[in-house]
Amino acid sequence: MDLNNKTEWVHCPVCRNKTRLQIRENTELKNFPLYCPKCRQATLIEAENLKISVIKKLET
Repeated sequence: MDLNNKTEWVHCPVCRNKTRLQIRENTELKNFPLYCPKCRQATLIEAENLKISVIKKLET
């Protein structure tokens, strides 16, 4: 197992602040409900190779 993988914080697509979630280079997320504690918005995201794309904003 390679422990030298790059990690990055996931930023909220609404307010651009850091969330409480970190992802690694080899992390793949599909239909992941990302919640931001700062703006209290939930967004459905996908992530692959540290690239995050927004699917849609969820109603909270």
